[in-house]
Amino acid sequence: MEIKQYNRTMDKKIEKKRFSTKTLIIIGGAIAFVAVVIYGYTLSLKKTYSADAEKLTISKVEYGDFEDVVLLNASVVPLTSVIVSSSEGGTVAEIFTENGASVVKGTPLLRIANSNAMLGYTSQQTAATEQINQLRKSRLDLEQNQRILNQDVLDVENNLRTATRQYRLDSTLFTKKVITQQEFNKSSQDYEYYQGKLKIVRQAIKQENQSRKMQLAQIDQSMSQMNESLEMIRKNIENMTIKAPVSGKLSSYDPVTGKSYNSNEMIGKIDVLQGYKLQAGVDEYYINRVKEGQTSTCEFNGKTYNLTVSKVIPEVTAGQFQVEMVFKGLAPDGLRRGLSLQTKLTLSDNSKSLLLAQGQFFQSTGGSWVFVVNNGKAIKKNVKIGRKNYLFYEILDGLQKGDQVITSSYDQFNQYDQVDINK
Repeated sequence: MEIKQYNRTMDKKIEKKRFSTKTLIIIGGAIAFVAVVIYGYTLSLKKTYSADAEKLTISKVEYGDFEDVVLLNASVVPLTSVIVSSSEGGTVAEIFTENGASVVKGTPLLRIANSNAMLGYTSQQTAATEQINQLRKSRLDLEQNQRILNQDVLDVENNLRTATRQYRLDSTLFTKKVITQQEFNKSSQDYEYYQGKLKIVRQAIKQENQSRKMQLAQIDQSMSQMNESLEMIRKNIENMTIKAPVSGKLSSYDPVTGKSYNSNEMIGKIDVLQGYKLQAGVDEYYINRVKEGQTSTCEFNGKTYNLTVSKVIPEVTAGQFQVEMVFKGLAPDGLRRGLSLQTKLTLSDNSKSLLLAQGQFFQSTGGSWVFVVNNGKAIKKNVKIGRKNYLFYEILDGLQKGDQVITSSYDQFNQYDQVDINK
């Protein structure tokens, strides 16, 4: 009898695993990422930012006098400075004076070399000299013609006198039948001829004198113009040596041999030592509010001095325009060029206003809104800001006295509507 055996293992069902460990890890990471994204999106919908209190500056809105002033760092400059420049461009050939030197009017400072300009001046000088010589020759010719005409008059007058004597004598002799009719006619013709010739010569001299007078006036005018041209050329040549136009102290002067200057380019300044004024740069924010005649104050050696805005230079450079201020009365003793003084410029009279301390929030919002703090939360609120001074902004609308406002930078949370403040 044959006994059959079966392998049980063949009948056992083997179950296959659905996910490996690696797959589970990947799935778990994906789920976590999606959760983070969903959480972040949820937070973005709430527009809420969490900030530590110690990293914020919170200021209270106050009501009080708004001092409409701006603080300026002003520099002491001479009351009068004269720019030194060359009327002709060229390169520096010689330097006679150093920066900072005290000079008197007419002191040589440096010499400019310009071969093309010198060649042009020389040619102009030669041409003008030739024209002057030609005009002088024309004057001599006119004078010579005048002398010839005068001589002609003398000759004709002399001949007329001779003819007159002969005519009178022959008239007597002809009456007495001493001479013939023919002889008398000859003396009569000579007499009449020289009479007519004298009239013609005198008329010619009269016309010549009128013409000569006009020509001499034209010659004199032309010679005067030529002499003025020569004088101008001479001055231009002299101006190649730059001289101090006034007495004072030389500044902003740094020529180097071989350095080129354009025509009318500033070479330096001469500070006329007759007093000082203050010059300051003002933020362009105030360009429509700063005017001549406004007052300012500064302190020097423990005393307060009053000044007046004497000049406003509206050109804006690097975000600032320049103003000049002169002292009312005598300037303080001990001032020197370049000294820096803090100056308080008054734009208008004080007025009662809501005041908010200045802060970096303005750079983020432009003053159109702020975060107002209440019960540990700061909510975005629109405001209207007017004037500003060195301490405060003037609040025109949107805030009340006692409101707490974040005045530090909003750069980290300016896109949020609410800031939760953690203490």
